[in-house]
Amino acid sequence: RSTSTKKFLPSYILLEVDLSKMTQELVVSIPGVTNFVGSGGKPRPLKLEEVERIAGQIDKSRTEEVTEVPFQAGDPVKVNDGPFADFSGTVSEVNMERRKVKVMVSIFGRPTPVELDFLQVEYMKQKS
Repeated sequence: RSTSTKKFLPSYILLEVDLSKMTQELVVSIPGVTNFVGSGGKPRPLKLEEVERIAGQIDKSRTEEVTEVPFQAGDPVKVNDGPFADFSGTVSEVNMERRKVKVMVSIFGRPTPVELDFLQVEYMKQKS
């Protein structure tokens, strides 16, 4: 069985924040962030209904994609998404309720636990 992932809102970040001038400048200073959604350079807040609809669609897609426990402790995996993409490691814990795995990856030569969504990792076959 193969699973592919698709980013829900690529290149967008959803924030809940009190938007002051300082906060706007801080957000825009993040590498890769170019602007806010809005008009005239002013961000447009999302309505509660819009946030609920987006959250519902994300939850629905995650529930549909993960219906069984795809990993168990000791499985070799490769991270395919997020800041640890292309790292490989070993599953140390599985949390089915939260749909997360804890993976031990090597950072600066030390084993480091990293918590990831099921969809952020893929099973890696052992080399024979």
